[in-house]
Amino acid sequence: MIDEKGKQIGVMDLDEALRKAREASLDLVEIAEKADPPVVRVINFKKFKYQEAKKERVARRKTKEIETKEIWLGPLIGDHDLSVRTDQARNFLTAGDRVKLTVKFAGREIIHPEFGHRVLEKILAKLSGFGEKDGEPKLIGKSLILSLKPVKKS
Repeated sequence: MIDEKGKQIGVMDLDEALRKAREASLDLVEIAEKADPPVVRVINFKKFKYQEAKKERVARRKTKEIETKEIWLGPLIGDHDLSVRTDQARNFLTAGDRVKLTVKFAGREIIHPEFGHRVLEKILAKLSGFGEKDGEPKLIGKSLILSLKPVKKS
């Protein structure tokens, strides 16, 4: 048994431990049930739960959700439009987000998927220092999709 100050009291039976906890107007909480004999502690359980929730809130605040941002491209996209989309992707990657590049084919453009691959190669060349491929481009339906992940800074 451990008291409210963290001092080890010693081995005692359950009735005596409960009586000591009631005298102190505190709760008896089992810490290590698999130990022989089980370890119990006298604490204010509501205060303990509040402190645990507070630690969890602080930890959740410090973590950042990684989002996936999608950028749509066309297989016959112009140079200026491509540079604008590249700048957007660069901003997303430097912010730590993943980027999903989607080349959408309209109508009969799908018979030339190599145009989409060329667009993806151009944008990859411009983003070489900021992001890296997360797999190979996949043709799904009428879309060619490639995911990029931010480059780890060393």
